[in-house]
Order: sequence, then structure tokens, then C-alpha cells
Amino acid sequence: MREDADRIALPFKLGAALALAVLLVPVAIVILTGLNAGDYLTFPPQGLSLRWVEAFLTSPTFVPAYLFSFKLAGAATLISTLIGTMAAIFLARTKGRMTSLLRGLFVLPLVLPGVVLGLALYVFFATSDIGLARSFAGLLVGHVIVTTPLVIATVTAAMVDFDRSLEDAARALGASPLQAFLKVTLPIVAPGISAGALFAFIVSFGQFEVTLFLATPDQQPLPIAIYTSLRYRFEPTAAAAGIFAIALVIVSTILSSRLVDFRRLFGGR
Repeated sequence: MREDADRIALPFKLGAALALAVLLVPVAIVILTGLNAGDYLTFPPQGLSLRWVEAFLTSPTFVPAYLFSFKLAGAATLISTLIGTMAAIFLARTKGRMTSLLRGLFVLPLVLPGVVLGLALYVFFATSDIGLARSFAGLLVGHVIVTTPLVIATVTAAMVDFDRSLEDAARALGASPLQAFLKVTLPIVAPGISAGALFAFIVSFGQFEVTLFLATPDQQPLPIAIYTSLRYRFEPTAAAAGIFAIALVIVSTILSSRLVDFRRLFGGR
């Protein structure tokens, strides 16, 4: 019986291994290209060297862009986590056609192509009098729109098996609505909030399409700086910048995995 199960699972394991390889090969190419000893962005690399890593660390363009992306992603994560958590709790506790419509609207930024969303925001900001055109606030709004659905999805998943009788019991024991939420609801949905915040940070840090329409020349996140560098200077400094972006994602994922049980969050055993 066990042998039959292993035989059936073998194609799925091979498919998972193939999918993992497809995901990891581009990462390996970026890392090796950033460690290239040659003068141009080529693969396979012409030897290995840290010269382009050092060029990135001393670059007057890439280092500010990296720090700006970190600041932008941090602000977008904070705002989208607050909005997404409140929206997810509301959607999980409300039934009806309006709830289904709201859930569809919240997911819409994930369905729309990034170019369409970025162009729409750019036209709206440029033709309105709200003062968000080509500003940090406008760029932040765009990133929050893109990342909030991720938080909603993870928090909603965390609340699937939530038992509201726990809150009722806390209220019966004298807790206020706020105390019941902070001491009962929040600890239960905290893994979903942490996972959503992680996904929001990663997506915001690497967001390109929306950023391309909303960024300004003096406020360039890392993806735009890399894009601009590849247009005018075909050198491995852009790949070295990609190495640091990949490192940040890996560190964020490791730290989050120590705080969040993803298998339990998404129904694993």
C-alpha cells in the first residue's frame, strides 16, 4: 500500500522539483552575473569577482535607490497590513452579496495587469487636484493598492476556522470589545497578519510596473534604477544590485518562517 502511494506521488514530486528548478535558475543566473569578473553583463560569467559588488556598495545611484525601496516597502507594508487586516476581519464576519462584491473589488489589483493599474493611477493623479502626481505619497498609494489584497488573502485564510464563541466568552467574562480583540482574536490571526506583511513587503520592494509610472527622477526605487542602468550601461552592477535584493527577500523569508507556521496557516498538517 505504501509502495503504491509512493508510486502515485512520484510524478508530483518530479513536477515540484521541476517547478523549483525553474524558480531557482533565474536567481542563480543573477547571482553569477553579479559576481562576473568581466566588464559586461554576460552569462556564463568570465570568472568570479567581487568588483561589481563593491561597485554597487559605492554607487551613488544604487545604494540610495536600495534604501529608498526599503523605506517605501516598509511604509507600504505597514499601511497595507492595517487596512488589509481590518478588511479581512470585516469580510470574514459579514455575509451577503455586498460582501462578495467587496471581496472581488479587493482582489481586483491582483487581476489587473500592473501596466494598466499604473497608467490608471498616473492619469488620475495627473488630471486631479489632489497633489499626488509624481510624489512619494502617490507612489505609496500605488504600492498600498497592490499589496493590500495579499494581506486580505492571508488574514482571511487565518480566520477560516476562527471560533467567535471565544470572543463571546471573553466578553461574558467582562472584557471590552477592544480587549477581546487584542487578547483573543489578534493572537489567533497573528500568523496570517505576519505572512501578509511578509508578502506585502516582498512585492512592494520588487514592484516595477506601477512604480514605473509613479516614480520621480529624484525618488527612484531599486527596480527603476536597475532598469535605467540596463538601458544605458550594460554592466554587471545591476546584477550585483539584484544580489542584494535577493538577499533581502531570503532574510525576510527566513525570519518570517521562524515566526509563522505556514503549513498550519494554509491548512497543512
